Amino acid sequence: MRKVWIEAALNGSWGRALQPGIPDTVETIIAEGAACARAGATIVHVHAYDGGGPQTYDWQVYARIIEGIRNQVDVPVYPSYPAFITAGSESSPLADVVARFAGIEELAARGLLDFAVIDPGSVNLSLTNITAATQPGGTYMNPESQIRHTLDFAARHGLHTDFAIYEPGFVRSGAALARAAGVKTPIYRLMFCNLVAVGFPPKPYALAAYHALLEEEAPGAPWVIAGVSADLRPLFAEAITRGGHIRVGLEDAPLGTTATNIELVEEAVRMVRDLGAEPATPAEMRQALAATSAQSPAS
Repeated sequence: MRKVWIEAALNGSWGRALQPGIPDTVETIIAEGAACARAGATIVHVHAYDGGGPQTYDWQVYARIIEGIRNQVDVPVYPSYPAFITAGSESSPLADVVARFAGIEELAARGLLDFAVIDPGSVNLSLTNITAATQPGGTYMNPESQIRHTLDFAARHGLHTDFAIYEPGFVRSGAALARAAGVKTPIYRLMFCNLVAVGFPPKPYALAAYHALLEEEAPGAPWVIAGVSADLRPLFAEAITRGGHIRVGLEDAPLGTTATNIELVEEAVRMVRDLGAEPATPAEMRQALAATSAQSPAS
């Protein structure tokens, strides 16, 4: 029987003003992460909050969250990393790759990571609805030098890389850089966007195009569909039929979603089973990743 990964992305960077139902304290993130894993999530993705304010990238807060979930359920939990966004020529401390990824290094040194996360390209964050009065969007920066640094980090720690694919070119550059770095087979997380005018919208033609490109650039690599303020449920059947995996949760869901993370995971489990497949356990996902990397020319 086909095993489908269900990733639960619990919160993102939205804050409760934009996505009221997100967990935004260490305690609620741990509780929801563990509950989603028990409900059938294969992977849990979190942004760290410590008391309901803005998100934090403090590795110690991330460590508390990851350990708190793992103490209840043996599930991969992976963090975000600081977003280097510039609106012009201003400088940013995140231009220093060592400073930007210091927290990720700390988490890896403590054995808390299954994946090294990097988005293999840069993109303008223009909104889909723009008027003359709309302030210019920033540019989300991932210079190639920083991508190479993170791939070297993944190789040092023996980690898989999780690529967020915001544009088709990210597949091509990510695959080429991963081969050059000799890392384990990356996971390609295909980001379908509604709120921002980036990449593809959540449409069947877009999924077909991404799948064809992956077959050329990274044949056999695992891939997951994810979103930015997008309802991806209409794409689940096709993604699973094509051999992909799915992500749900309040980070990806349309802003203002009233369902909870647990309800979204439970719905995804039902949809997977209705398609004649079964949600993968974390152990089954890790086993599949190990088998994929054993067949990879880069390994």
